[in-house]
Amino acid sequence: MKQYKIAVVGATGMVGRMFLRVLEERKLPASEYFLFASARSAGTTIEFMGKKHTVRELTEDAFKDLGVDIALFSAGGGTSKTFAPIVAASGAVVIDNSSTWRMDPDIPLVVPEVNAADIPMYKNKGIIANPNCSTIQAMVALEPLKAFGLKRVIYSTYQAVSGAGMGGYSDLENGLKGEAPKKFPYPIAGNVLPQIDVFLDTGYTKEEQKMIDETRKILGLPELRVTATTVRVPVFHGHSESINVEFEKPFELSEVRKLWESTEGLIVQDDPAKGVYPMPINAADTDPVYVGRLRRDFSVENGINFWCVADNIRKGAATNAVQIAQELIRQWEA
Repeated sequence: MKQYKIAVVGATGMVGRMFLRVLEERKLPASEYFLFASARSAGTTIEFMGKKHTVRELTEDAFKDLGVDIALFSAGGGTSKTFAPIVAASGAVVIDNSSTWRMDPDIPLVVPEVNAADIPMYKNKGIIANPNCSTIQAMVALEPLKAFGLKRVIYSTYQAVSGAGMGGYSDLENGLKGEAPKKFPYPIAGNVLPQIDVFLDTGYTKEEQKMIDETRKILGLPELRVTATTVRVPVFHGHSESINVEFEKPFELSEVRKLWESTEGLIVQDDPAKGVYPMPINAADTDPVYVGRLRRDFSVENGINFWCVADNIRKGAATNAVQIAQELIRQWEA
């Protein structure tokens, strides 16, 4: 098997450092790694893959003559908008964690368990988009349920502060000490904030609109009826979601469980009588998506409610991106 050259852009950030952890765990066939960050972090030394790597500054010429095959980006939307096309033009495939390219019709938006077949679309612009963290986990659970015909999806999310980066994480840590918030508009300790990202003219937040738009694109159902309410909660790691689904066809709960149990990357934790259901405290620092609290929605003819949990920094960001890289290599080697 060919040995590939892989770059990590934004290597000193929260998601970037998780990229490095996941890459160490998954051991891609790589001959060389290059770590990049802003000028502020350039020169930093990071221990990775058993050796010390000096972080390089990301510039327009930084990838010239390096021969990078895959570049994992987690450096913010502005950086991705500027540099992803430049890096792609150098011959690398960019896997971007920002929202910049997600809704571009020429760029694949990928959750490998769901739509790995879309990956070859990267040839259009040399970029693959990593979906929003809250969308990724829902897709793993919803994809198998297309067997019953998805008619409508309602999301209510309970999202960890780490989804807002180190600033959000620090706000909860410091808020527990009685300090005022710096990242969030209000205290998060002992509170919930029914706002993630900015409000749009529709009254929805940008996070809510992301879930709606990305769900339709990833599932290949552009007319699917979807709505969302996204909420920040005082949890460090792990997004939780209450998902209500209405189907076109009749179903049995046992059929839903059977489909989930055969789905890669999905773990069913559903025994309410014994207090077994997914919780972010147990999902933290793991890669699977967990589902439970499955029950019929008796207010409609063919509906269910369920609870869905995943680590937002791992599966919701770094792990999903590295899985895309693994699938990309698999397709290249096929």
